[in-house]
Amino acid sequence: MMKKITCIVVDDEPLAREGMVEYISRVDFLELKGTCKNAVEASALLHDENVDLMFLDIHMPLLSGIEFLRDLADPPKVVFTTAYREYAVDGFELQAADYLLKPISFSRFLKAVNKVCAAMGGEERPPAAADHFYVKEDGKMVKVLFADIRCVEGVKDYIFIHTAAKRHMVLTGLTSAEEKLGKENFMRVHRSNIINLRYVDALEGNTLHIDKHRIPVSRQYRPEVLSRVVGDKLCRSE
Repeated sequence: MMKKITCIVVDDEPLAREGMVEYISRVDFLELKGTCKNAVEASALLHDENVDLMFLDIHMPLLSGIEFLRDLADPPKVVFTTAYREYAVDGFELQAADYLLKPISFSRFLKAVNKVCAAMGGEERPPAAADHFYVKEDGKMVKVLFADIRCVEGVKDYIFIHTAAKRHMVLTGLTSAEEKLGKENFMRVHRSNIINLRYVDALEGNTLHIDKHRIPVSRQYRPEVLSRVVGDKLCRSE
């Protein structure tokens, strides 16, 4: 089995870095060593860490990704990321492994990392099924396991992810969270609520009990709730 490909993300845009971190977390043969917002931070990280692959933004302040790569004596493999198509020729002249044009889809990202994997002697492999995602809290990217999530609540532009240990507040929409969680163990029960089916304790009228949470069930979702929740549970005697 091929060892994991260690990688870093270099991009001055916080949202772009977060997006790449999320994509990397879905691929089992990638290991993230760190993220950097400019070439200076990247240079220091490359000095301290053994890095196989660098996802490198081209258009950055002070020193562009292309200038940074030209100055490196022994660079890792590079996948350029940029919103500017006109830099493609420069990227390939520097023997970049690939060139990703923003906004980057996961399928295109996966094609690029599979190309790098094949070049390093591994086989192209599909991503493992995701079992977690990362949320940004206090300047850190915090890993949240799907299995730990009890329910997710949407409030305006935010969602609140409830686990047994704590509540995470994330600036995103409920639909985005629903897509990432999938439908095997999770389901929408209300326009503002998603539940983890494994933790349902009871259904009382139009209210689900999950630990201390009381979650409303809307009329449109009630038939599926009855099928997936009540149909899979033994009735309790009074």
